[in-house]
Amino acid sequence: MTRKISLFLFGIILFGCSEKRPEAVTKEYKIITAGGTVTEVVNELGFGDDIIATDITSTYPAKMQALPSIGYRNQIKAEGILALGPDLILAEEGYMSPDVVNQLIAAGLQIRFFEKPKDISGTYKIVTEIADFLEVPEKGNEIKASIEADMKELGNYLQSQTSKPSMAFVMARGMEMVFVAGEETFAESMGNMAGINYVGKGFNEFIPLTPEALVAMNPDFLLFFESGIQSIGGMDGVKNIRGIENTSAFRKNQIISMDGQYLSGFGPRVGKAALELAKAVRK
Repeated sequence: MTRKISLFLFGIILFGCSEKRPEAVTKEYKIITAGGTVTEVVNELGFGDDIIATDITSTYPAKMQALPSIGYRNQIKAEGILALGPDLILAEEGYMSPDVVNQLIAAGLQIRFFEKPKDISGTYKIVTEIADFLEVPEKGNEIKASIEADMKELGNYLQSQTSKPSMAFVMARGMEMVFVAGEETFAESMGNMAGINYVGKGFNEFIPLTPEALVAMNPDFLLFFESGIQSIGGMDGVKNIRGIENTSAFRKNQIISMDGQYLSGFGPRVGKAALELAKAVRK
């Protein structure tokens, strides 16, 4: 059954609240989410059954993959969204083009955007904002308490370790599109959380991976998305990345892959993902 959400939205459509919701002004909503972390948080808050469609990055929980897809970023069309009949769109900032957003607003849809987190502070922020918007702040507090417990477990584990391996993250989208993550990326943040010496330094965001850069970094471990490794033909394809055979990571078979949303989403599972990574580089 569709959950009731208060219409009290502070009069904000674009940029912008207790478990007990006002009974005087309520309406049944059908939600479309855009952005894997937004979708994950909405589910954790208990509104998963209200989501009628989502985007292709929303892979968790698995039941989201069975819903109609609105596509991916610039591929998203207003007509496709409107045809699904939503009342509310909860989306990652910048995920949809301005033209599509304007069309949806003109059609009378309520849209709320949230900044995609790149670190743990961003995780707490997005959980708080979505919980407050959906008027379930107590549930939001429960999620944040669970994250804090995961972070404590991570901290305890790292205190018991003495090594600090080096690592680089490689983004592969087929053999012709291979990039390395630098500073101010989820990879650097996750590496820092996991007690890793992240070696993608001296540049921001992502740059094409060259043999020279890879050899200069010479990380102990190379981290990929599972989907990235699949895009280059599996582990057999990894050896075809130019320069990789000269790295310690390749010679010692220290190639790690993790689910993309789990690793980069910085959603409610962020502490678990960081702990899993921390243990993976210390086996």
